Amino acid sequence: MTTLHPGGSAAARNSPPQARPPVLLFAVAAVSAIGGLLFGYDTGIISSALLDLGRDLHLSTGSQEVVVSAILVGAMIGAPVSGLLSARHGRRPVVAVLALVFAAGALGSALAPDTVALVAARLVLGLAVGAASNTVPVYIAETAPPAVRGRLMVLFQLMVAIGQLVAYLAGYALAGPGGWRWMFALAIVPAVVLALGMLPLPESPRWLIGAGRTQRARDVLVRLRGPGADIDGEVAAITDLCRAESGGARGLRATARSLRARWLRPALLVALGIAAFSQLTGINAMVYYAPSMLAHAGFGSSSALLTGIGIGVMLVLAGITGVLTVDRVGRRRLLLWTLPASGAAMALVAVAFLLPGSAGQRWTAVLALFAYIFFNGAGMQTAVWLIAPEVLPLSVRGPSTSMATASVWGFDLLIALTALTASQTFGLTATLLLYAVMNALCWIFVRRRVPETGGRSLEDIEQQLRRAAA
Repeated sequence: MTTLHPGGSAAARNSPPQARPPVLLFAVAAVSAIGGLLFGYDTGIISSALLDLGRDLHLSTGSQEVVVSAILVGAMIGAPVSGLLSARHGRRPVVAVLALVFAAGALGSALAPDTVALVAARLVLGLAVGAASNTVPVYIAETAPPAVRGRLMVLFQLMVAIGQLVAYLAGYALAGPGGWRWMFALAIVPAVVLALGMLPLPESPRWLIGAGRTQRARDVLVRLRGPGADIDGEVAAITDLCRAESGGARGLRATARSLRARWLRPALLVALGIAAFSQLTGINAMVYYAPSMLAHAGFGSSSALLTGIGIGVMLVLAGITGVLTVDRVGRRRLLLWTLPASGAAMALVAVAFLLPGSAGQRWTAVLALFAYIFFNGAGMQTAVWLIAPEVLPLSVRGPSTSMATASVWGFDLLIALTALTASQTFGLTATLLLYAVMNALCWIFVRRRVPETGGRSLEDIEQQLRRAAA
């Protein structure tokens, strides 16, 4: 199998800096990233809601896992469906519609009269979460220039972290019988903001050229790049790739043939591998179940919820770190630096639960957990939404990115369905040690397979992929 060169091209690394992008570019990233806030809030709120929801609806451990997992099943469906829809109709309208789906799912969850209705509403929310996690990074990647693409795309992950922090804060403030309904209902507000905010934004110029609307794409690039930018050169580079791939929008059969192409396999391996490890390294087991795990380990419910807020704070700090470092350090190097620390911190959490119950043991477990959340969030969770849209080529970017996104949610579903059961069956220490091992295996995978995509145009990355397979 051919592989992408880890370091990228020298020309790309030594390219001259670009002029400061116009405000519209940052508006595109900021408004569309509200989808990330909704993603983070709707996936994170369940950890706080479970403490009262389980009592109000008399949920067993298995039933709690089903309620948590419903959103992930929906996300597995929403990711590939949104990929096909965005390839056909464009990125912007798909993001606008999914905002309305977010609002409908949040309202249904808040008004659910029983467990079945709640699971159905969470399934609808999952459709929007999967669509957002797939379409928003692609939309940002295709509108941003190489110099700031990383930090703008990481804004999505930062908004996910902020959404999770808001979820923990709302969970602590609204804890009590029936409070979980208000927890779910709060998500309607940012959903409406996203729907309205998308109306004045432009379509992805790369999608426009692929659909044969070159002049409109040129007009959009003028607005997104500002004075002095080489608009003609960028349009020509995108157009050449579209022609090489038979140009325009593709049908399902042509897309399926493209996905089986030998030259695409290294990029698919990288995208799918990072997607899998983003969950197998354990982050969402902690996001979903940390308060429940800590409560079962002897922490009081109030202490467990406060720890959840701490997790949210660390996720935000990790997101900020990712924004500040991902373009300077590079995606690959950031992963190679943070994964060993992430794995070591998870192992320390596991060992802490073997110690006799005491204030020292609890502080060790909580501080190590915070360290794990920070390092995994700053590295793995920063890179997972960046690498697939960057490494996968334009002709199949929507469908192939949706494959990677569906893999994220598939492995997330695996974790959600097994984390509580595994910790009760095999012990919390054994379960957490398995996640620590996965961090080590991910480091090996990154070292051997993942290329550096930072500071390079999407067209340059694709041309290297084609050259490697020639």
